[in-house]
Amino acid sequence: MASGILIVEDDPTQRRILEELIRRFGFEAMTAENAIRGLEILASPQGKRVHLVVLDLFMPEMDGLEFLEKLSVQRPELPVIVQTAQGSIEMVVKAMRAGASDFVVKPVNPERLKVSIHNLLKVNALTKEVRRLNKKVSGVMTFDDLIAESSAMQQVVKLGRRAARSNIPVLIEGPSGVGKEVVARAIQGESERAGKPFVAVNCGAIPENLVESTLFGHEKGSFTGATSKHIGKFQEASGGTLFLDEVGELPLDMQVKLLRALQEGEIDPVGSRQPVKVDVRVISATNRDMIEMVKEGSFREDLYYRLNVFPIMVPPLSRRKADIPPLVEYFIHKFAAEEGRKVRGITAQAMEMLRLYEWPGNVRQLENTVFRAIVLAEGDMLTVDDFPQIASLVDGFEAAIPEAPRPQAHRETPRGSDAIIGAHEAPPSPQTVADGMALGIPAVSEGGHIRRLEDVEADMIRLALRRYRGQMSEVARKLGIGRSTLYRKIRALGLEDAREG
Repeated sequence: MASGILIVEDDPTQRRILEELIRRFGFEAMTAENAIRGLEILASPQGKRVHLVVLDLFMPEMDGLEFLEKLSVQRPELPVIVQTAQGSIEMVVKAMRAGASDFVVKPVNPERLKVSIHNLLKVNALTKEVRRLNKKVSGVMTFDDLIAESSAMQQVVKLGRRAARSNIPVLIEGPSGVGKEVVARAIQGESERAGKPFVAVNCGAIPENLVESTLFGHEKGSFTGATSKHIGKFQEASGGTLFLDEVGELPLDMQVKLLRALQEGEIDPVGSRQPVKVDVRVISATNRDMIEMVKEGSFREDLYYRLNVFPIMVPPLSRRKADIPPLVEYFIHKFAAEEGRKVRGITAQAMEMLRLYEWPGNVRQLENTVFRAIVLAEGDMLTVDDFPQIASLVDGFEAAIPEAPRPQAHRETPRGSDAIIGAHEAPPSPQTVADGMALGIPAVSEGGHIRRLEDVEADMIRLALRRYRGQMSEVARKLGIGRSTLYRKIRALGLEDAREG
């Protein structure tokens, strides 16, 4: 899915020329015959695909300057390239002051237009990410900042906005990687505590002997190593929101103290002689079955019902497939800009493959997968070949591994137990290594030197691929490595011939 570019041009000939150029550049071209129609497209669902506008300044009914004025209210973040005729510098200056990002002179130079589009999309992607991070840090992220096009996520947004209207305790449930913390931040960002501290604590990552001090703080000298006073997370979050991630991992004795803090609105720092009042809105999250934990006795029933006043279930990515395309598009723009790569989109075939995959690691796995593809991509569009691990797990898709020169046969090697890995005295050829299962793998080169570890590893993987007939899970298991590591090594070492053979 390529970025969409809207052409607002009243001249049919110029419009067709621009449309053809933009498609040749690899982007999705949308056209509007006047400024009014352009604004209508941007306000429609189709407008969500628009990432840049190419605008003619001189048009009837509504000119380019008036369009820019209205666009600054409707889509202020959208970059705009204005077109102007020779000698219209004064008009260009007015357009730039009105919010245009760049300009091109008619007749348009294709290379100049292409460079401008690429640069603006890159800058805009970085700007969006900086803006998003600033909103996250300042505690003003809202549900409008979330990618939630699926009906399942729309229900999450609906419940989250209701929760934001009060200080009611919220328990966000869902598997790892679905974005529970993002939902919690959006709840704060739409509440009266927006802009106040948002303190996130991973309860499962705190050593058991430090849980109490981390949450409630301690006084100087209250225990060995307490060389100074320390305020806990409750006091850090006072006035704002405390997000307790993986709350089910809290030890039972800490659950008692957490329950008191929630009921009384005060905490007891370790070593303190008197309690401390705190004003905190608590949002907790878990990926475990809390009801089952209560039945087992590993989580207090009274604390569970205190936390679970307003439950929100965030569904796994496999149940919100409609969110995959916009998430992929967002990650592509983000990582391409951050890594300085000229990747502008993803092919329809690759996108369909990503939609069909189940994503057990949810959004976090999707993000890391796209990041890896961006780093390794050789073209300007992500293809199935850039997702070899996913292709191997989705029926009907296969990632091709680039060809590489085959290693040369070894003519001879010294005899002796330290000369080869195996029970051989004579050096086997690559074909012998692949087909003759009883033969060993040479450790010494034809000149009597120790072979590079990479070459020995290549022979070892080739042998395993041939013996287990390319069954990648079995090969990885026998070699004692992960399947993703195996794919990476196959690609790096050029062993696709052995895999296909």
